[in-house]
This record gives sequence, structure tokens and C-alpha cells, in this order.
Amino acid sequence: MPTRQAALETARAATLSIVSNSALTASKLAVGFLTGSVSVLAEGIHSGNDLVASCLAWFAIRKANEPEDEEHLYGHGKYESLSAAAEAALIVVAALGVMWTAVRRLLLGETGDLQHGPALLAMGFSALVNIFVSAYLFRIAKRHDSVALAADAWHLRADVWTSLGVFASLGLILLTDWHFLDPVAALLVGFLILFQGGRIGREAVNQLLDRALPEAEMTLIRETLAEHDDMFMEYHKLRARKAGRERQIDLHLVTCPRVTVEEAHAVTDHLEEAVRGHWPATRVTIHIEPCAEQRCPNRGADARDPEVCALRQRTAARTQK
Repeated sequence: MPTRQAALETARAATLSIVSNSALTASKLAVGFLTGSVSVLAEGIHSGNDLVASCLAWFAIRKANEPEDEEHLYGHGKYESLSAAAEAALIVVAALGVMWTAVRRLLLGETGDLQHGPALLAMGFSALVNIFVSAYLFRIAKRHDSVALAADAWHLRADVWTSLGVFASLGLILLTDWHFLDPVAALLVGFLILFQGGRIGREAVNQLLDRALPEAEMTLIRETLAEHDDMFMEYHKLRARKAGRERQIDLHLVTCPRVTVEEAHAVTDHLEEAVRGHWPATRVTIHIEPCAEQRCPNRGADARDPEVCALRQRTAARTQK
């Protein structure tokens, strides 16, 4: 479960995204209609899509921060994954709409009577606002490992580049009077949006399908276990996945059959704390297994004597630190 501070910071960031996207969507659509620029209108549609995505992220973050209940025993983390998948679908639909409008303008030769001043001002202002808002969202998303907030941040970062692209095309039209650059810029915006939707959708689907954590993170888990391998004999069946910001890890741990329940519990607590040192929002489940009797180096010794088993001595020393 995320901490109260994490819940407040992610919710605050999602709210800021909604406010900024609302203002930018309204301004771009108004300027697009007034100036007749299809590229500015495409940017308005893009920002409208970002606004819907921000609302989804806000809802998903609030749900993901809720504690476990009787119907969701593993928490609500996958609401963030669902939100990211829905955002990806919206991005694809918006991209296709923008591209269709641009192609239609190119084929029909519609150029319109562009008013460059308001259009340039709207694009420059949009890029500037989204630079700061997306940077803030990225910082909070990284701090609290929020996939929904990260997806929202990528929306706004893409909006920065598309706004700058449209700004540049409008500037070239002003200098060259090549009005076909307006739908060409809108078409490029559509391709960029489509690429962004594919990337976000792939990550969301991977989480929904319980794909294993990236190999770098799996390696870090193995290295953490290796640092404490004097507390157990071996481990196997290591699995790890991600649901929203929460990583869920489970494994089987083999230890000496003479280890007591209390000692085994201390070992699992110690290992779980070590893993959570890398990712605080992590759920670790460890299944204890005794080693086969014939493999026990102290087979036949007095099981009541803790000094007989060196593994028990090392375990006690590590867990008491």
C-alpha cells in the first residue's frame, strides 16, 4: 500500500494535469477554429485527448491508493494499468482522427486563410506550460512508481514536441507562404501520437498479463538474496510481477529442517525487508521448505541443540542485528 504522502502527491499531480489540460484544450480549439489551422486544431484534439487521459489517471490513482478489501485482496494497483491501457486506446483513436483530417486537407487542397499570430502564440504557450507540468509529473511518477501518472506525463511531453513542430511549420508558412505545410505538420503530429499510444499500451498490457519484471530488476532481486545466502540453503520458483506501482514477488526458500517456526519467520522478515529496501511498494511472499534429510550435514544429531547446526547459528546472528 502507498503511504499517505505518496497518495497525496500523486493525486495533487494528477489534479494539476487536469487543470492545465483543460486550459490548453480550450485555448487550442478556440484558436484552431478562429485561425483555420488544421495543425492547431489537431493539437487541440490532442490536448483534449490528454485531458481525458488526465481524468482517467486521476481516477485510477485514487482507486489504486485504496487499501485491500474483501473483493480485492491484493489491493487496487491494477487500476493504474487499466487506466494506462484506456489512455493508449484513446491516443490511437485521436491519432487516426488527426491523420484523417490532415490527409483530407492534402487531397482536397484545402488551405484556409491562416492567421499566424494567435496560432503561434497558442503553440508557444502550450509548449512552455507542458514542459513544466510534464517535468513535475515525471518527478512524482518516478518517486512513487506510478504507471498511470507516468503515462499522463508522457502525454504532456509528446504534446511539447508536437506543439513545437506545429509552431515551426506555422513559422515556415509565414516565411514561405507554403500552406500545405499546415496539414503536413498535422499528419506528423498524428504519427507521433500513434507511436506514443503504442508504447504506453504495450507497457499497460504487459502489467495486465502479469509479465515478469524487467531482467535488471530480477537480477537485483537475485543479488539481494545472494547477499543473505548464509541464512538459507537455496531458493527456487522465484516469480515477480507488477500491478500498478506495486511489485509482487514470491519464492520458495529451502532451509535446515531443524530451524524452528520462529527462526524461519525471522528469516523471511529479514529477506522481505531487504527486498523492500529497493522498492518500498513491494509485496513479498516466501514459502519455507525443509531440505531433504539426507542433505542435512548434521543428520542424526540432536535436533534440540541449536549449536549443532551452523546454519541456525548464522541465521540467529543475522536476524538479531
